[in-house]
Amino acid sequence: MDRPSWAPADVDLDRPSVARVYDYYLGGSHNFAADRAFAEQVLKVMPAVAALARSNRAFLRRAVRELAAVGVRQFVDLGSGIPTVGNVHELLRDSGIDDARVVYVDHDPVAVAHSRAILADVPGTGVVAADLRRPAEVLAHPQVQGLVDFGRPIAFLLAAVLHFVPDEQRPADIVAGYATAAVPGSHVVLSHAGLDRPLTPPEEEAWEMYRRSPTPLILRTKDQVAALLGDLTPLSPGIVAPHEWRPDGDEEEPPSEGTAVGCAAVARKD
Repeated sequence: MDRPSWAPADVDLDRPSVARVYDYYLGGSHNFAADRAFAEQVLKVMPAVAALARSNRAFLRRAVRELAAVGVRQFVDLGSGIPTVGNVHELLRDSGIDDARVVYVDHDPVAVAHSRAILADVPGTGVVAADLRRPAEVLAHPQVQGLVDFGRPIAFLLAAVLHFVPDEQRPADIVAGYATAAVPGSHVVLSHAGLDRPLTPPEEEAWEMYRRSPTPLILRTKDQVAALLGDLTPLSPGIVAPHEWRPDGDEEEPPSEGTAVGCAAVARKD
């Protein structure tokens, strides 16, 4: 196929990427045929996946607004993915907050390239090509060091990414690596795929597709997600389905009863 002008030369167009598949679920246009084919396979057996992706995005919007309302002005979006309408810096700007600083971190070349193009002239923002699984490297990056004041509260956003990190890579230590570097009053925003009930046959089939993909999906229970947060304190209402976290009517299509596959939380460092 012809390579789009926005696609870096070293990107394999035939290999699906979780960031670009997620972009497709959200109705974005920065995805390739391989991404769309994989996404359609999943949607064929579990159509609710697209609504779940949008619900997760709506949770992220609410969490950012809530943290901005209590004075947080620094956001590090880890595994930020393909830029879509309603990114963190846009949410803050639309809320009348002009002094916020936002760093987007991803290792997908398309996500990084497109983010840099969008944010080239946007003050207070930065894009870092890095692996979120290496907190020390991310935090030491010149873009992070230049934009983030570690003496003030920071919000670390880990939306729909840690379920791609297997247990042997110690996801709880990844969360702790970021939280430890931040002052009290900082927060971790986390959403994660998983269930406390057995999978339905369609859910099992969709999960199997991800397990066979280049980036397998790890489902975790609510208790296991709570363990990822360590000694951070979840804000009310605690660890709940994404659409149940402080709903304000911003979701066009909340997941229907029984289709929620995951949980979310905003946790504070005391």
